[in-house]
Amino acid sequence: MNRIKITFLAILLLTQVNFSEVRYVSKTGSSTPPYLSWETASDSIQECINISNFGDTIYVGNGVYKEKVVMIPGLALIGAGMDSCVIDLSDFTSFIYAVEMKDSCLFEKFKLKLQYSGVGVYMSFTDSVKSCIVRYNDISYASHGISITEGQVKHNFINKSNRAVSCVVFDESHQYLAFIDSNFISYDFIGIQVGEQTIVYATNNIFKIEGEFDTDGEILYNALSGSSTPNFSNNVIVKPKYDLYYRTGISNSYPGNFTNNLFLAKFKNVFYSVPVTIKNNNIIGSQNAVYGGGSDVKYNNFWKVSSYPSDSTNISADPMFVNDTSDFHLQMYSPLIDAGDPTILDEDGSRSDIGLYGGPLGHSYKYEDLPPRTPGNFTAVRDSEYIHFRWNRNTEADFGDYRLYRDTAAGFNIDTSRLIASPRDTFYTDIVPGNVKVLYYKLTSIDKQENESEPGEEIAVIIIGINDYWVLTSDYYLYQNYPNPFNPSTKIGYRLSRRGYVKMYVYDITGSVIAVLVNEEKEPGYYEAEYTAGDISSGIYLCKIDITDSEKRIPVYTGIKKMIYIK
Repeated sequence: MNRIKITFLAILLLTQVNFSEVRYVSKTGSSTPPYLSWETASDSIQECINISNFGDTIYVGNGVYKEKVVMIPGLALIGAGMDSCVIDLSDFTSFIYAVEMKDSCLFEKFKLKLQYSGVGVYMSFTDSVKSCIVRYNDISYASHGISITEGQVKHNFINKSNRAVSCVVFDESHQYLAFIDSNFISYDFIGIQVGEQTIVYATNNIFKIEGEFDTDGEILYNALSGSSTPNFSNNVIVKPKYDLYYRTGISNSYPGNFTNNLFLAKFKNVFYSVPVTIKNNNIIGSQNAVYGGGSDVKYNNFWKVSSYPSDSTNISADPMFVNDTSDFHLQMYSPLIDAGDPTILDEDGSRSDIGLYGGPLGHSYKYEDLPPRTPGNFTAVRDSEYIHFRWNRNTEADFGDYRLYRDTAAGFNIDTSRLIASPRDTFYTDIVPGNVKVLYYKLTSIDKQENESEPGEEIAVIIIGINDYWVLTSDYYLYQNYPNPFNPSTKIGYRLSRRGYVKMYVYDITGSVIAVLVNEEKEPGYYEAEYTAGDISSGIYLCKIDITDSEKRIPVYTGIKKMIYIK
């Protein structure tokens, strides 16, 4: 009897598979079903869906489709690509659901355009839609980017939504699982909202806060009346456009697990109403790490955080990223290596690193032994025949000391013949030698492995007047980028002697602008702009700076430097 049942079920499944169809939609299609080839494709996504059945697949060709989409259960709707297959509902001013999902649906490779007027991808709360997959889509300017009850949200770009992902369900008879993985999520108010009976697994996402007020910017908001335990691991919260302290990072009234995340945005309270587990996180620059106490807040790095739990397993140290703004892998000798919870292992089986890329959801990589950062805020003050230099202290764990160089030529190359001091502290006094009319100084840092940083700003001492009276000058100047050649990022230093309006552009060799790095007024001083190469070819590029005096409103400086990009 059991064998007969199994055979019948197998035949039934094979019959269902045989009856499923592959259909097509194209901007050059027709309105005559059944749309079974590109030559006989439908000219409407919804018309094609209306004649489809459970298990069917619909491929949608390139073009802009101005229509709302209502799925049927078990349908796979696949676009030609998020860059070229567009569902555009930006003309709608009333609230709209762009794509309504049903059970067991797949929606992928589309670009959805709204105008803060509705939900991009919607899974009905009342119907409790389950087992859906939403992936490889670009969803822009939605009030709610994706509303999910149960399923996967993976590899999507959710751009500038009010609430990026909402997981709110009112059917407490079912436990829902929402997997939110490897998405880029930019939002004004809430990144992920967790609701009743939904267990959220948010992993490997990038969050960017677009809100410009300190009341905005919650990464995860958990307002529960039921029981739920969010799992939030290996996510990075990048620095937002606005450099201010947002109210709360994680608002969680019920237990949750938060491990191996990197918080670069600033919060008044990173965690509010303490979750059960906060481990292996790298939190940088916020005011208060955890509001409300908590006994399981361990093995975290709180760098430049005003207040954090004093558990002996927590540290406060420079993480030593490969690049502070774009590459958050750890350098060799970082104090975060193998400093996480010893019961949590990295992918290679070693003790977990603190922060991004650590733990079982991270990945193995080789730690690079890089030079320390260039010393910042290099300044000088004259006192009779003395020059007193000061600069910011380096914080790398393997830092050694500094190297101060001097020459009579501007833009000189550093070498041992020009080395005048190797101070370990952040100050030095030099005596101006006689019979010179100008001196130039450069400062580098060096680590214990003898790796030396690039020199930063150059300071000049010019001797003028009848009685050899000399002054320090900090003229306008565009410095050579470093590193050069570069891949993928490089920094370009520049200096202003007076308040001025600065425009800095990157050009290709044809003279076309490929990036605007600076376009704003600056106070006197030394600055650095960072350029990260996008989709460009290896070759020579030009960095140009134009400075206009703010008071006189006349151009005072133009500089151009060649940069070499190598893929």
